[in-house]
Amino acid sequence: MAAMKVLVTGGAGFLGQALCRALLAQGHEVTSFQRSHSPALEAMGVRQVRGDLADAAAVHAAFAGHDAILHNAAKAGAWGSYQSYFDANVTGTRNVLAAMRAHGIGRLVYTSTPSVTHSGRTPVEGGNEADTPYGQGFKAPYPATKLIAEKDVLAANDATLATVALRPRLIWGPGDTQLLPRLAERARAGRLRFIGGGHNRMDTTYIDNAAQAHLDALAALRTGAACAGKAYFISNGEPREVRRIVNDLLAAAGVPPVQASVPYGVAYAAGAVLEAAWTLLRLRGEPPMTRFLAEQLSTPHWYDISAAARDFGYVPRVSMDEGLRRTAAWWSSRP
Repeated sequence: MAAMKVLVTGGAGFLGQALCRALLAQGHEVTSFQRSHSPALEAMGVRQVRGDLADAAAVHAAFAGHDAILHNAAKAGAWGSYQSYFDANVTGTRNVLAAMRAHGIGRLVYTSTPSVTHSGRTPVEGGNEADTPYGQGFKAPYPATKLIAEKDVLAANDATLATVALRPRLIWGPGDTQLLPRLAERARAGRLRFIGGGHNRMDTTYIDNAAQAHLDALAALRTGAACAGKAYFISNGEPREVRRIVNDLLAAAGVPPVQASVPYGVAYAAGAVLEAAWTLLRLRGEPPMTRFLAEQLSTPHWYDISAAARDFGYVPRVSMDEGLRRTAAWWSSRP
């Protein structure tokens, strides 16, 4: 792939930084559009433009002069007002598409999520893109707004703009500031429990593999390409029981394994009560459990990634075991 000027939205985040590193390693000129300055990106030599995705004028100005966009920024989580998620995930994506049209930018790789197919307690075991429909009746604004944004991105694919949506599943690895630190903190405090035993299998994605998938898609993406206008599941292709995933990650952080579990019904009821309390009392932060989380963490969710291999050559290069070794080394080296 010839060197390009590529803009990454949300380049200061966990996946965003990995995307910027991978692009630089391939010789591309990289710009990040995000809300606050990042010393890590400055150290990499990434040009930074500060702004909000919901600000159409700021997005339009930042996108000028670029050849491709990796739209990674989003508001994630299991709690918050629908409007805050809509502004970031839907309005922000529509501003991205409009700015690309205005500047004649022809390639967009969009970071979506498998959660757009979430349908309560319906298990997905080896599901592919063709036989896994979009979800319904979402109990959280994140998947609901990401679904709208993904549909907008795929509908925008045409003769002048090639788009593709990637759905990486549960990204982890060195540099993680969310998943592993939270797991370790809760486990040390004795507040971590599996739901329904934790024997349901799930996919995860090592951070370098997630970044690789985006660059593989970017290299293949052009008008009329096999991947243009389509969405793809992305993972390590190694589904494991939630119990094993969590305890392997805890071991990488030097934390003893967790064995305790609560029934699904108890967790779901607790989520409903906590959601009501957070709403009525206007409490800050996220509830420790929600109905959406109870469903997600207790239901089998793993996907067939052969379509990504077929259409743009994505094959995970870092196994889970190797990723765990790298994560353990990174965690032990932290200040």
